[in-house]
Amino acid sequence: MPSHILPVTNPNLHSSKQHSYLRIDPTTMPLKQDDPIASTRLVSSPFEDETIISVRPLLSRTPSFAGTTTTSSSASYQQRRRRVASENSLSSLSDESIGQRQSLAREVDRAAPETFLLTRLGLKLLRYMGVGYRWIMRFLALGCYSLMLFPGFIQVGYYYFFSGRVLRSIVYGDQPRNRLDLYLPKNTDGPKPVVAFVTGGAWIIGYKAWGSLLGQQLSERDIMVACIDYRNYPQGTMSDMVEDASEGISFVCNKVAEYGGDPNRVYLMGQSAGGHIAACALVEQAIKEAGEGGSTTWSVLQIKTYFGLSGGYNLFNLVDYFHSRGLYRSIFLSIMEGEESLRRFSPEVIVQDPNLKKAVSLLPPIVLFHGTADYSIPADSRSDSYLKKLCFAYTLSLSLSNFLIFLILFTRLAEA
Repeated sequence: MPSHILPVTNPNLHSSKQHSYLRIDPTTMPLKQDDPIASTRLVSSPFEDETIISVRPLLSRTPSFAGTTTTSSSASYQQRRRRVASENSLSSLSDESIGQRQSLAREVDRAAPETFLLTRLGLKLLRYMGVGYRWIMRFLALGCYSLMLFPGFIQVGYYYFFSGRVLRSIVYGDQPRNRLDLYLPKNTDGPKPVVAFVTGGAWIIGYKAWGSLLGQQLSERDIMVACIDYRNYPQGTMSDMVEDASEGISFVCNKVAEYGGDPNRVYLMGQSAGGHIAACALVEQAIKEAGEGGSTTWSVLQIKTYFGLSGGYNLFNLVDYFHSRGLYRSIFLSIMEGEESLRRFSPEVIVQDPNLKKAVSLLPPIVLFHGTADYSIPADSRSDSYLKKLCFAYTLSLSLSNFLIFLILFTRLAEA
């Protein structure tokens, strides 16, 4: 690397050549790496007459403690920066938290009137659809009642889903929900009497699993039970429900022997809306067999007895009552396919027709149970004077003991 030659003047030298030259050696340790003159070493010039001159550095070498001082001051500066940054961060977080709370408060203030408005519109929509205040209160009461019965539901549900003696969802037809559950007795020594049971549910929420408690109790008494499912409203109307129940009864009458049942001891049973549907199916089948038209796949002669539990058999007496209880007239008439069809689906009215005496004579023995404390379908909605001529009518107080009495009575009838 070439040397940098600087001319200097030395007053102590008396020679003809007063100029000497200073060489800066870049290999010496500088104070600042970018300053080549900070620390130098004087060396002689390669000229002959040049004398070595000792010259002190222009800038003295920095003491070692200077670095320490610089480092400590730098560290102190960094600490101050971090402190300030931390304070700024806490301040910003606090401001952000306050801003979020204020924003949340504004959102709540904005959402409250909108929620109230939507609630009012929803209630008005339910009212226009026929679901009014009474329906909502009945639904809440039903929820509280179900909550109190929940421990019992768990026991029955466990039996329904995990018992090996319950054959669930056996297909009996081509329509939706054409399924039935079959409850098998413990003993398999010979054919067993069979109960074809149509569950209730106000024609809207009926389901075959509602009969699991009855199926469990009767199967423990050596009786086979078939709980028939059917289409509910609005999936189907009354004629669809009767058609489904009739197909389920036909399956029981014709196929029950394959499961160990006795086809000669088949009993029909219905509860609440299911009692009404089963009664309509039975009367309609009797009319078909009396020669009034229509093909038949089962016979009323195959039914030993019909048991109706808390059913409604005269719809003319129930329209106003259901309307006052929350099942509004428009919905009820939609289920029953119009006011002109009320007679068709009122078994009590049909059997009083003098032109249908032959069909009525084909009906099996009928046993009706109803509770005096039943508010779903009142016991006085039927004509007792005529029913007593046609069947055995039992008016009982609604309690668990009556259900056990019914089981004992039914067991005796089945044994007979």
